[in-house]
Order: sequence, then C-alpha cells, then structure tokens
Amino acid sequence: MASAAEQMAANMSWGAFGKATELRSRILFTLGLLCVYRLGTYIPVPGIDGNELRNFMEQAATGIGGILNMFTGGAISRMGIFALGIMPYISASIIVQLLTAMVPQLEQLKKEGEQGRKKINQYTRYGTVFLATFQAYGLAVSLEAGGLVTDPGWFFRAACVITLVGGTMFLMWLGEQITQRGIGNGISLIIFVGIIAEVPAALAQFFASGRSGAISPAVIVGVIVMVVAVIAFVVFMERSLRKIHIQYPRRQVGMKVYDGGSSHLPIKVNPAGVIPAIFASSLLLLPTTLATFSGGQSGPVMSTILAYFGPGQPLYLLFFGGMIVFFTYFYTANVAFKSEDVAENLKNQNGFIPGIRPGKRTEEYLDYVVARILVLGSGYLAAVCLLPEIIRAQFAVPFYFGGTSVLIVVSVTMDTIQQVQSHMLAHQYEGLIEKSQLRGKKRSGKKPVRGGSRR
Repeated sequence: MASAAEQMAANMSWGAFGKATELRSRILFTLGLLCVYRLGTYIPVPGIDGNELRNFMEQAATGIGGILNMFTGGAISRMGIFALGIMPYISASIIVQLLTAMVPQLEQLKKEGEQGRKKINQYTRYGTVFLATFQAYGLAVSLEAGGLVTDPGWFFRAACVITLVGGTMFLMWLGEQITQRGIGNGISLIIFVGIIAEVPAALAQFFASGRSGAISPAVIVGVIVMVVAVIAFVVFMERSLRKIHIQYPRRQVGMKVYDGGSSHLPIKVNPAGVIPAIFASSLLLLPTTLATFSGGQSGPVMSTILAYFGPGQPLYLLFFGGMIVFFTYFYTANVAFKSEDVAENLKNQNGFIPGIRPGKRTEEYLDYVVARILVLGSGYLAAVCLLPEIIRAQFAVPFYFGGTSVLIVVSVTMDTIQQVQSHMLAHQYEGLIEKSQLRGKKRSGKKPVRGGSRR
C-alpha cells in the first residue's frame, strides 16, 4: 500500500501548484535573479578589442573556448564582467571542505554549530577572492599577450582584475540569495543556466555543419542518440542506491516497551555527485586557458602544456579520468560519506547492522562496502566525462559538449524538481493541518445533544 506522502505526491496538480503562493514567489525570485545573471554576461570588461576577441573565440570554439563558454554561460566569449563565472567559488569551497576533513582545527570549528559554519563560509569567501584575483590577473596578462586589448598596460590589468573579481563575488552573492530565498541550490542553478543558454546556438551550429556537408548525417544521428543514452544512464545511476539493513532492538522508555524496528541505510552509487568532475575540470582549465589566451607567446613550458594537455589529447584524457577517480574516492571518504561518523550515529541510536558489531567493526564494514560501490561510481563518472571528449575529437564535432555539462544539467534538474515537490508536500500538509484544526473548532463549538429521559 502506498504511503500518505506517495498518495499526496500522486495527487499533485497545477491547481495545487497555483495554491502554493510561497513556492510560486520563490520560483519567481529565482527566475528574476537568474535573469540578472544572464544580463551581466553581456556587459563587457573595459578595454577589450571586440573584433579581435570575436575572431579568436571563433577559432577556439571547439577547444578551450567552448569549455569556458560552457561554465560561464558565454561570458568568456564576450569577455563580460562574469567571465570567470562561479568556478573560483566552487574551487574554494571544495578546497575548504577537504581542508576541514583533514585539519583538526577546522574540523572542530565545523562541530561548533552555526558560528563555526559562518566562520568556514568566511574562509571560503577569502579563498574565492584569492583564486579569482589570481585567475583574473593571469587572464588580463594573457589577453594582452594575445593582442586582444586596445590599450595594454597596468591600468587595463587593474581594471580587468577589479571587474572580474567583483563579478565573481556578485555571482557568489546571487547564488546565496537564491539558496536562501529561492528554490534549489543557487550556485548549481547559475552553472545550469549558463550551460542551457549555450545549447540553442550549439545545436544551430551543429545542424548547419550537417547541411553544409562538413558532418555526415550518420554522425549527427549518432551524437543525438549518444546524448539521449548518456542522459538516461546518468538518471539511472544517480538514482541507484545500495541499501544496508539496519536493526533496532526492543527498548523500554519509562513503563512502556517499544518493539524493535528495522530500516535501511541508503548509500548512493555516486555519493560525491558532480564535485569530482567539476574540480577536475577546473584544475585542467587553468593552465590551458592561460596558454591559449597568450597566443603562443607564453614560452616553451606553456606551449608544451597546451600540446599535451589540450582537450582531446591522450594525456588530457588520462589525467582527467585519473583525477575524477581520485577525487571521487577522496571527496566521498572525507566529506560526502564519513563512515566513522555514520557508525558513531548508529551506535548512539542503538542501531546495528545484523551480524556486525557496533563501533569499529561497523566502520570497517561501511568502508568495505563504500570502496566496492565507488569502483562502479568512479568508473561511471569517468566514462560519462570522457566518452563525449573522445567522440568530439574523433568526429570533429564543431562545438564543445562534455559529460560534465550533462552531469550538471541532469543532477541540478533532479535536485530542483525534488525541492519543488518537497515544498508542495509541505504546503499540502499545512492545508490538512488547518482543515483538521477548523473541524476541531467546529466540533467543540457545537452544543451537547441531550438524550431523552428514561421512564
């Protein structure tokens, strides 16, 4: 028999959505801030030669330029104020999370509750400013070396750094506002909108290449089928769980004795989500971005990096896949699923895995299970990220598309839909509670009915 929550979810309709005024206001607030983000991608950084930049990005559209456009929503091709995108904040947050798991002082700070969380968020913002400043200065120097600046010099570098760092910090603020007052995760939605915004232009270019004969119809059909298959595969894997049976013994509270129960501990096949793919991509983007924008004038070191670690190159694919596998294990063990904390929580709740002793034995068993699951999870992430890269390089697809973008789009869509359903369920529960309270008041307001007198 379906549970009450499942029955309520099945009864959801547009009428119920229209009555959820708080959810509607959250969605409108989110859409408004995302429109602000999209408008900001069209405001250019001062001092950029638009014609030279346009010609350069047309040549680099299938390589590093396409990758940067994917993460910045096209801002890098127009060199807008959001050209760095939200990636410095994501990199800083991941680094702080990893340091929190490894540094005892930060781990203790995390356990201090709200004050500790605010302090960690402050460190993340400091890290964002540092990374954004470093990337903005490197980008400004590379733009000058590539001849894409009308008036090169220290004034342009300072203006470029201030503008790009300010744009990144404003995007960080937008993401936090969406998370708090809107619907969904704000940072993820900003990346999601940037990817979706570039899809129509990429599809138009793709089909135009097919009409001109540059790409055969078989390749077009094969790419479309592959994208649909990858999306279905990602949805299946993201919903896949490994359930571990948990048993609770009979317990006595006061004079009452409660029977023992059982539940399941769900472990996702991919507990780390898209974080390993995003972090690996951000690490690979930095040197290739500087080498590309330098116009081949950055010296033999950068030229070698671009030659061997450019998109589609064997070393790039090998390094990309290796980093995804490493970060999947590392992030899961230190942040996403800490077996020590899970085992301690089960012990405090008097729960245990049948046949496994609570405490250290439970922690070792969870480590064993998670390590085996991550063989499949990390392989799935690496395959989804590398397969489009290989196909794009082999068949010369004239635009960039990658598994990382597919992972982000699918994951963010699923998370946002789940949050919308949660808000609608909460609204329906509130309606049921109000109806029950009104019925209780009506019943209490009735006059007592007197029975007839007996003879």
